[in-house]
Amino acid sequence: MSFPFLYYARKYPLFRVACYGSLLLLAVVISALFFGGSADKEPEVNSISPQIGSPGSVMTIRGSGFGNERDTSFVEIGGSSLTSSSYLSWSSNEIKIQLPANVQDGLVYVVTKRGRSQPEVFANKNNIPIAVTQMGVQTALPVIESESPQKIAVGQVLTITGSNFGSIRGENSFVYFTPSGGVNKNGDGEDVDSNYIRALEQDFDYEFWSNTEIRVRIPDGVATGSFFVKTDKGMSNQRNLTVTTTLGKKEFPEKRVYLVQLSADISDVNMGANSLITLRVPRPQPSARQRGITMTEFNPQPIFQDYNKAVIHQLNSSQITQEKTGFSQTFVIPVHSVKTNIQADKVQKFSDTNRLLYKVYTSPDSCIPSGEEVLLQLAKTIVGKETNPYKQARLIYNYMLENYHLLNQLQPKDISSTSLVTSLQGDAYDFAIIFTALCRATGIPALPISGILVDNAKNGQNHWWTEIYLENFGWIPVDIALAAGLDFNQLGEIENPREFYFGNLDVHHIAFSRGWNEIHPTIITNKTVYRPKTYGLQSIWEETTTGTINYSSFWSDPVVLGIY
Repeated sequence: MSFPFLYYARKYPLFRVACYGSLLLLAVVISALFFGGSADKEPEVNSISPQIGSPGSVMTIRGSGFGNERDTSFVEIGGSSLTSSSYLSWSSNEIKIQLPANVQDGLVYVVTKRGRSQPEVFANKNNIPIAVTQMGVQTALPVIESESPQKIAVGQVLTITGSNFGSIRGENSFVYFTPSGGVNKNGDGEDVDSNYIRALEQDFDYEFWSNTEIRVRIPDGVATGSFFVKTDKGMSNQRNLTVTTTLGKKEFPEKRVYLVQLSADISDVNMGANSLITLRVPRPQPSARQRGITMTEFNPQPIFQDYNKAVIHQLNSSQITQEKTGFSQTFVIPVHSVKTNIQADKVQKFSDTNRLLYKVYTSPDSCIPSGEEVLLQLAKTIVGKETNPYKQARLIYNYMLENYHLLNQLQPKDISSTSLVTSLQGDAYDFAIIFTALCRATGIPALPISGILVDNAKNGQNHWWTEIYLENFGWIPVDIALAAGLDFNQLGEIENPREFYFGNLDVHHIAFSRGWNEIHPTIITNKTVYRPKTYGLQSIWEETTTGTINYSSFWSDPVVLGIY
């Protein structure tokens, strides 16, 4: 007697089809269980680097199963999950994060919808005990004992007394202050440089530094709150300070973080055995609106990551192994918008004219021709009898907008910016340079700023604007080219550009230079290359020794890899 299954299979064709379909479905299910499970497996962490790090450091997590996009996945350190601003990159086998200011010792996990990885151990370097002296009472940490005065305005000198500041100010020694708007209390993955404003060398904020006393000017953008000293040995205790002003208010209402790559290529090199080619790549510059800038990647290893406001690469004959040698570096650049509300009638003429900031930024230099007679006379004509610096700057601003025509295309590089005064037309670079020069000619401290404008689609273009300094208040931005109608396709939210761009700035601006960077050749006989009307304002971009016969170079404009 036959089995019923075999009987029905032979007699009914539909029964056979149903059986084949069931077998096929079973095969699909089994395949999904085996192969799909391996594709969507639980995350696995193979290594973290560094295992001992400090807040603000970049940690690389390597492994598998992380997923090509972060989506709802996250990294957990010491029992706390990181917020979105901590993540620099995320791929299926590598994650890069910036360690938050409140990072704790503990276990590091990667958590996805498929599960939680096995942990790796991380230690916060700042929590590792510091060796004490033989007396057992004094550490190398800086200590603040007192400050004077306790109520102070931006730009005025604060005297800090204490111990362990260092006999001279080290490369990584700074004084930090609370920014307008306060410090991020949530510790959302930002380090000290992102959360606080530090006094800057470029603004000549540091007046004196010894092991027991610091005299520092209150930097731009600071408000009432805490301050502290940071050296290579660590952070001091925090003290409170009241920052006062009668001139108005500065705010940083919006923030955006950019991932930007700078690159250059050297090719067709013909050089002697002892010859050198040096590249000087402008670094994005710190300010009250650009805090916590970090270089996350570079190729090859530069000889200096930050020297004279640039990344320094050198190439010799032994390194020429292919037709083209590429150089690149990637930066994470947090950018804040700026909003100012100035009580114009309360602004006074600069009184501390011996201050170094005033002397330097009211004088002509290789970039700003404020000493030329045509500009000195024009400045006098425009401002007339007005003595209020804020109102003088506004008169210059209005005059240029009413009398000069902005060209969206850059003019030839051999045409002087001063031709704007006679031809009555110029590009964005010319507008920024002449506005800065007229301000300096009037006695208003002013800086030309160069960098890029970035739209929401990550498209960038070279751009230039200005900052002017008001005593007891700080820097205020002025973008006269955008006010004049520069073609930029992401400004729909600005209802009145002419009003907005005198004193305010959006998050589309990334600054690579604040003022002219005069670089001298390492040897007087070396050949140098200058790149005019680009994202950096510096006198030397390339330098070659006499043994270099010829080579070709190509510099790419900054490329925005991500916006967060």
